[in-house]
Amino acid sequence: MKVHVTDLKHGDCLMTDTFNGVGLHVLPKGTHVEREEISILIRHKIHYVDIEPRSMQQTGSEEEQSHGLHDDFDHAILNYESIFLEALTQGSFSQSMVDDTLKPLLETLEGQKDVVSLLLLLDRDDIDTYHHSLQVGLLSYYIASWMGYSKEERYLISRAGYLHDIGKSQVPLSILNKPGILTGSEIEELARHTSYGYDLIRGSKLDEVTALVALQHHEYEDGSGYPKQLLKNNIHPYTQIVTVANIYMSLTTSTLNRPKQGLVTVLRKVHEMGFGQLNGTVVQALTGHLLPSFVGKNVQLSNGEMGMIVMNNPLDLFKPLVKVDEGFRDLSRERSLSVVEVFN
Repeated sequence: MKVHVTDLKHGDCLMTDTFNGVGLHVLPKGTHVEREEISILIRHKIHYVDIEPRSMQQTGSEEEQSHGLHDDFDHAILNYESIFLEALTQGSFSQSMVDDTLKPLLETLEGQKDVVSLLLLLDRDDIDTYHHSLQVGLLSYYIASWMGYSKEERYLISRAGYLHDIGKSQVPLSILNKPGILTGSEIEELARHTSYGYDLIRGSKLDEVTALVALQHHEYEDGSGYPKQLLKNNIHPYTQIVTVANIYMSLTTSTLNRPKQGLVTVLRKVHEMGFGQLNGTVVQALTGHLLPSFVGKNVQLSNGEMGMIVMNNPLDLFKPLVKVDEGFRDLSRERSLSVVEVFN
């Protein structure tokens, strides 16, 4: 029977070998699907698979049909939508809804060390404000962890990332959902979401720092950001983390003017921005922990070849050693080659 990957249940058995859109073998026939396998299929953008007919016992329990981590993400996204709509209609939102949504999810992810796979799982084609806010909140949590922040501080930073765009609830939907290029006045109104966010968060009785992050998350350390063109010393440390997470996740999403870019390409751009615009220490924490996680991941090279990263180059983490078929590509020597996409 053919089913959509989001309808797979734990214990389903694949009836055929599964390949992705570029012909890469993903999962073999006979694989019993659990959370990890569902995540892999989603990441490879495989929409339908053939499975063996389910037994009556397998289809009987709703609890056993849980999709695991994928469901947790969807629940957090739906709750953010509720928070967003509450802010839109009432001018404030429930802090308890935020905490009841985010804390259990972060507890679940506490032991998740493969952050690259997590980012791939969160990567979807239909990214909106709700998805993006969850992405930024989770990546902010991991960056804070890598920088040595306490568990309590990590949560506060993650919550600030989760709420950084809540001010967009006060921007007219005609601007947020406009399919074409924004006019100058529309760009100015959209930029006000930082100030709207500050007022919303303070009006909802959350702390000043969370509100500051919403206000400052588009500020750059060289003074080129908005709304106040702040310099490095005037930007809160929590904001510096959320800003890097926001830039990173924004660049992985396609827009009207920019096609979708691979994780390595985006990471290289963020690395370059760490020399002046973004906080260098935060950027180093991101690149220093994500790039080593690419080892063992399947990749596509700029010449179209598919391979697997087997070793990082300590002198240039963006030029790893890649196994292709029975040979190897040393990107530190073949400078014209680069990694353009990463898969689980």
